[in-house]
Amino acid sequence: MSGIIGIVLAFVAIGVGMVLKGASLTALINPAAYLIIFGGTAATIFIAFPMSELKKFPILLKIAFLEPKLPAKMDQIASLVQCAEVAKREGLLALEEIANNTTDPFFKKGLELIIDGNDIDFVEEVLFDEVEAIDKRHKTGALIFTQAGTYAPTLGVLGAVVGLVASLGNLNDVEKLGHSISAAFIATLLGIFTGYVLWHPLANKLKRISKREQEVKLLVIEGLLAIYRGISPSALEKKLTVHVAPKERSNSNKKNGDKGNE
Repeated sequence: MSGIIGIVLAFVAIGVGMVLKGASLTALINPAAYLIIFGGTAATIFIAFPMSELKKFPILLKIAFLEPKLPAKMDQIASLVQCAEVAKREGLLALEEIANNTTDPFFKKGLELIIDGNDIDFVEEVLFDEVEAIDKRHKTGALIFTQAGTYAPTLGVLGAVVGLVASLGNLNDVEKLGHSISAAFIATLLGIFTGYVLWHPLANKLKRISKREQEVKLLVIEGLLAIYRGISPSALEKKLTVHVAPKERSNSNKKNGDKGNE
């Protein structure tokens, strides 16, 4: 949602800025500039990346704009503490019921590895390899937007050059010459705008979402390994809450307190 708000603000800022500078908004109606910038950027991306990765572009856009809701760290900690209580009271095999009921595939995979009695080093290796694979996939997705942001401003310069070449044919007509020069720089404006207001920020958004997701998964790994080692529920909670901001801890405690009062 914040991405949509940001883009709307950017359009408003550019539009109002042009009006304050005395530029006409009708100058933005330049099909050739849009074709050079958006068509050229698309072409560079098709050249730079295989189709198997480009197929994910619509999904990546959806993730960047809608910001999927990730599990809260305190909720994951609560689930891990519950697992520790069950393991302490009934043994590790009793975690099977929790594994069957969880909707988090990563959490479920970790519990199943423990329930199956795998060596703790093997469990740790598998889960960290999973996080590493996720990191690689996410970096590839963000790289598409980063590259688009790199190419777009340069294509804006190319569009300006094309426009100026066209304007040389109107040297005898001052009115057409001025219009041609103005249109030439619209391509530069679009290239810089899309590169630094659209593509690069979207790449950063994807990186931040990926980082938050990986932080939650690393928290789960730490909790599951501690449970496998037989840590007590209270000690596990203290161990994991150091990764949570104090404000989030207090908010979680308030919610739990309200539920207790009910």
